[in-house]
Amino acid sequence: MKKSIKDNLKKRGRPATGNAPLVGVRMTEELQNDIRAWAAKQVDVPALATAIRRLVELGLKRK
Repeated sequence: MKKSIKDNLKKRGRPATGNAPLVGVRMTEELQNDIRAWAAKQVDVPALATAIRRLVELGLKRK
């Protein structure tokens, strides 16, 4: 008996969204509001997560 052809293998589950590991951080509502206020002043008005990443990068670049 011939083997069946398996050319359309589908992966199950949600596709991967990124390769970087997730880092959870607790922060007060006040700090979140400060970050959102900073983000609102930016040209592209980034989301909270993007704003946090940018602020961390800015902080690391500063000497």
